[in-house]
Amino acid sequence: MPTRPRPPWTWPSWPPTPTQLAAAFGLATLAKPAFAVIWTTTPWTLPANQALNLNPALVYALVDTDRGLLLLAEALVEKCLVRYGIQGTVLATTRGDKLGGLGFWHPLADVHPGYRRIAPVYLADYATAEDGTGIVHSSPAYGVEDFHSCLAHGMAADQILNPVQGNGVYEDTLPLFGGTNIWKANPRVVEVLAQSDRLLATGKLEHSYPNCWRHKTPVIYRAAAQWFVRMDEGDGVFTVDKAPQTLRQTALAAIDATAFYPENGRARLRDMIANRPDWCISRQRSWGVPLPFFLHKVTGELHPQTLALMDRAAELVAQGGVEAWSQLDPADWLGSAGEHSAEHYAKSHDILDVWFDSGSTFSHVLRGSHPDGHHATGPEADLYLEGHDQHRGWFHSSLLIGCALYGRAPYRGLLTHGFTVDGQGRKMSKSLGNFVEMRTVTSQLGAEIIRLWCAATDYSGDLSVDDKILARVVDSYRRIRNTLRFLLANTSDFDPALHAVAPAQMLEIDRWALSRAAEVQAEVLKHYEVYEFHPVVARLQVFCAEDLGAFYLDVLKDRLYTTAPGSLARRSAQMALWQITHAMLRWMAPFLSFTAEEAWQIFAPGQDSIFCETYCQFDPPDAALLARWSRLRELRDAVNKEIEALRAAGGLGSSLQAELTITADAKDHALLASLGDDLKFVFITSKVTLRAGAAWQVEVRASGAVKCERCWHWRDDVGHDPAHPGLCGRCTSNLYGAGEARAVA
Repeated sequence: MPTRPRPPWTWPSWPPTPTQLAAAFGLATLAKPAFAVIWTTTPWTLPANQALNLNPALVYALVDTDRGLLLLAEALVEKCLVRYGIQGTVLATTRGDKLGGLGFWHPLADVHPGYRRIAPVYLADYATAEDGTGIVHSSPAYGVEDFHSCLAHGMAADQILNPVQGNGVYEDTLPLFGGTNIWKANPRVVEVLAQSDRLLATGKLEHSYPNCWRHKTPVIYRAAAQWFVRMDEGDGVFTVDKAPQTLRQTALAAIDATAFYPENGRARLRDMIANRPDWCISRQRSWGVPLPFFLHKVTGELHPQTLALMDRAAELVAQGGVEAWSQLDPADWLGSAGEHSAEHYAKSHDILDVWFDSGSTFSHVLRGSHPDGHHATGPEADLYLEGHDQHRGWFHSSLLIGCALYGRAPYRGLLTHGFTVDGQGRKMSKSLGNFVEMRTVTSQLGAEIIRLWCAATDYSGDLSVDDKILARVVDSYRRIRNTLRFLLANTSDFDPALHAVAPAQMLEIDRWALSRAAEVQAEVLKHYEVYEFHPVVARLQVFCAEDLGAFYLDVLKDRLYTTAPGSLARRSAQMALWQITHAMLRWMAPFLSFTAEEAWQIFAPGQDSIFCETYCQFDPPDAALLARWSRLRELRDAVNKEIEALRAAGGLGSSLQAELTITADAKDHALLASLGDDLKFVFITSKVTLRAGAAWQVEVRASGAVKCERCWHWRDDVGHDPAHPGLCGRCTSNLYGAGEARAVA
């Protein structure tokens, strides 16, 4: 509703009284005309001048010059006289509070009768002696401080002069400057002031000025009648259907009931709601959703049948679109005669704030897709997701509309993210040349890279992207995709209905791999619950690169490639890989959607989409097994360092050529010995000899045996079977005999 009319304000119509000004300075009379000197960078505001502001605590001087008596801040007299190029003598001084209530004619009063009005002196702290003259000219329609100052001194809102129209052009009826664009009027105003001997000096200077962020053109403040939704309890005028809580109280309670991702968004939105003024929902635009009101031409009051007319307007727009309201002739609805006819009421041309439009989307978008709605049971959306600037935008307006209509927020959770910046943290701009065109990146690298980059970036801050960053993302994607290819290839002949292996029959390292996957999945799901994607990507990358690629799959290759196809050893490995593949495809599906779906169609042909699946059910992670293999991996890393040292010195080819002698303390010795002959497979060497000792020691030497052409192990039994001279006894058994036995426990 519009603000209520203020008490009547009497327009200053008294003539300037030199005697009052003289008395304020302790003088008997004034020998010359006196002028209040102002300084402005916006001459276009002078035609709308309605007051002068002086600081009550400053000392002001009355200066005698050839141009008359000039009223200036005492601290600025010397600087001003130099600027004006004139000489002057201070006749008297006084504090600003002695000058309140005086009046001065408008500077154009002698030029045109339309400016024959008086500007009263109002006292205000924002008038300073830092620069200018210590006196601020006040055009309340074009300055926030001016506006509040004039209203505080009793000026009514409908008495504020606002000759500048919405298109930046003076209204035609404005004397001297009507029909002129304000920027073109600036030199014309200066010219008229000079011709009327009311200009002391003019010049050009550089200073900051508000500009439109999109169009890079100057913008101005301009007062306009607005429509508001009260945030707090009103003044008793509107008492129908009074809610138990104010809109502000309801919104603050709704914030407390909302989940925030990240949590710091809660304080930001709460502060905005707690400290905001009443909600202005109107704008003066030539496009948008209209406010379908009829206003009294004199009082500005709403038509008494407003509610019925709004229902009728809704039907009109539903049938003919938004333009139907703009084309409506008020007389068609109100008639042309009578107390409540179009003779006395005008159609509003204001529109709803666009944030009101977007904020109301939950009511029709969600209810449209869910016709039963959830208005009786709770919010309709699980999550709203947008940039952190939407705490004052979409999140904000949605909250207020939801609370006004239903007493709660229209969402259960809010997720906010930062903005895209370049690799140096600079905001992206085409003018800077640091803009990354996502369409180009998609055509070159594929949409999956964009998804992976987005998921891998901590969205709680700004999201950096450039070619180097995307190149690293490509490497990460290749690691994940190559791991997936290995899993798919090595489970291609595995049918769980025929080849499944019970956990108790699986090899220990395979059971460790499943326990590790269960541990990783628990971490992944914990992060997904709170919409944290970058830790999931990091966890998946580590799992693929370190747990699988650098260890488990590396150890597994021998068993997958050299044991008999249907052997327990191979099926145990495939059983683990089959379950890990199921789990991985589900972990990656939210951010590598196409890759996961593509792999799923190969991995589970004939089944529904991966997005119809739920997460895998693993047995709880075996803490003892995980700890045991964690230590084994540490020992393996220590062994690999010694192998790499000998290889770098040229004494060794692949690690399979190595033979190890390991000396370990009792605890590590028992751990290593428990693996039996499988220890050499874990270390990917041809032979391992264990010794008990007080200190850890590894001896590496090149094997003197012969290399098997199939498994590449260096063994003494290569060629013992004349029928297969290039094979070792192990490969011969796996191919033509009973196959090797591998320890389960």
